[in-house]
Amino acid sequence: MKLLEGKVALITGAARGIGKAIALKYAEQGANIAFTDLVIDENGENTKKEIEAYGVKVLAIASNAAKFDEAHAAVEQVVKEFGRLDILVNNAGITKDGLMMRMSEAQWDAVIAVNLKSAFNFVHAVTPVMMRQRGGSIINMSSVVGVHGNAGQCNYSASKAGMIGLAKSIAQELGSRGIRANAVAPGFIITEMTNQLPEEVKQGWAQKIPLRRGGTPEDIANVCVFLGSELSSYVTGQVISVCGGMQM
Repeated sequence: MKLLEGKVALITGAARGIGKAIALKYAEQGANIAFTDLVIDENGENTKKEIEAYGVKVLAIASNAAKFDEAHAAVEQVVKEFGRLDILVNNAGITKDGLMMRMSEAQWDAVIAVNLKSAFNFVHAVTPVMMRQRGGSIINMSSVVGVHGNAGQCNYSASKAGMIGLAKSIAQELGSRGIRANAVAPGFIITEMTNQLPEEVKQGWAQKIPLRRGGTPEDIANVCVFLGSELSSYVTGQVISVCGGMQM
């Protein structure tokens, strides 16, 4: 039997990158999928088709995760379409890097809104649904920089640290209702964004990692399958680093 057979998962910011990898891996394991992105463009339509190829139901939603009302509307749409919601993956995120002394208020506000407030918005929306079901799994996509910080990324690091605190607090609040909450902290993951870095920079990163390679979106997706399935039924309030040993 597939690990997520019959479950319904909602992944934010999943038209591409890590979010897309999670959606595809979930579909492979039998889950019906809803995913959001700011707009459902050609990338989003292609992602929808790739998910459908696994024979599951798919709902693609154009939604600004940073907007409270839009997040609630998205969750209502999912429940109306599928009748339930078992897994929420808060994956939507952006970067606007810069040293603190040069960072603008707009850069700070944008990253906190998209990365952290979006997670609050969706958790707030799914909580009553999962409470009625007396079960569910919430997964916050954090980062290793949310654990140890990173120069030039104070806004991003703060948002990802907030994702960890949010997951731990939800775990304590909702555990008695059978709802679990955890955070995943990716390290250096090879995506479209990191592929734009010079080769020497990527090699430099790899030399700092015990496994001597960057991770793949599928590496993250595999851990999310574990956290979304009954294999992790006694795991909550945890931060799982997927970093090749980069953070020890």
